[in-house]
Amino acid sequence: MQLSRQEEAALAGEEGYAIQLAYRVLLATGKATNADRLEPVSWAHLSGVNYNTIGDAGESFLAEISAKARVKIKTTVNPMGYDIDSVSKYDLGEKFVQKQESIRESYLRMGITPLFSCVPYDVLDMPASKTRVAFAESNAAIFANSVADLETNKESAFSALASAITGKSPYSESAVNQEPEITLRVKIKDPNEIAYGMLGYFAGKTGTSAPVALSCSNTPDRRQCKAICGGMGTSGTCSKFVLGQGGSESEKIDFGPEEMSTIKDELSTTEQGDIITLGSPQLGLEEISLLSAMLKGRSFKKRCMVFTPRIIRDKARRLGYTAGIEAAGAEILVDCCTCLTPLINKDEVDAVITNSIKGAYYLKNSTRVQVNLKSLSEIVKEVTV
Repeated sequence: MQLSRQEEAALAGEEGYAIQLAYRVLLATGKATNADRLEPVSWAHLSGVNYNTIGDAGESFLAEISAKARVKIKTTVNPMGYDIDSVSKYDLGEKFVQKQESIRESYLRMGITPLFSCVPYDVLDMPASKTRVAFAESNAAIFANSVADLETNKESAFSALASAITGKSPYSESAVNQEPEITLRVKIKDPNEIAYGMLGYFAGKTGTSAPVALSCSNTPDRRQCKAICGGMGTSGTCSKFVLGQGGSESEKIDFGPEEMSTIKDELSTTEQGDIITLGSPQLGLEEISLLSAMLKGRSFKKRCMVFTPRIIRDKARRLGYTAGIEAAGAEILVDCCTCLTPLINKDEVDAVITNSIKGAYYLKNSTRVQVNLKSLSEIVKEVTV
């Protein structure tokens, strides 16, 4: 990689240990990804916030580096393990709460914006087209590249933090300009959000480091694209999809009922469910509005947890969307999401009903509970009265 004089000096420690460490991370990441140089980024979005995902080692690292490091650019963060407003209602254990609070304080000390959301694109205004950012949350990185027309590597927790501290990220000219190597010919009639999530999941599994072309009969709307991003980020390393036929050199692969059935067999493991979770990725204002309209005059027959960013919850409250959802018996939770929250405990829950492919994957493989995949319309029809 080519480094500037300032970058060489920072790497040698002339700007302090924290910045030296950040440049070491960027250099190692750049070499591993065949980057040409470091380029400025205007926004970093960090993962590695939930204590369940980073553990004691991550908590200690953040406590140490936050004593000296400060973010240089706009920096937002992923969800943590609980809703800080309602944590006292749940028996999460003193250690978890103490460690999670330590992580939150470390990030605040470094100067982050406390978004605690995996959908920054649903909460904040997006920068101008082609702006370079450094997003670690997988669905957000794919959304940035594929829908918002930004440019980001699919960063790791470490490389995104290093970008936040330095304002730079590894850049590869060839990676940015790659053409699709695979085109998925979508052969599903009237797909719902689960079908789009499965399409993303399949694209992630079959894709390479190059973008995947999705040949759909109808152009997916924003909510459907979000489902694609959630599924795609869950299953692979590919960081971008484009809509269209792909080039003549692109390998053509069908995605239809047979592929969907295989994914459902993998992720949907039961026909039952003790609780319902909605929001993985967290629900945006459009989805909260839709849920409110669908629940009008109805009540959940089971406990339902709805995950959304704090800013979206507050906006939805002002618009009158949350009253009906809460009247239907749902709990609206902020700062956290379905994935890896201790609010869903396998000692208390055997199976979860969800309409999220990403949520299904993590509930099955990390939380270790059974999963019942249903679309939102099926959930409202079958699990409310």
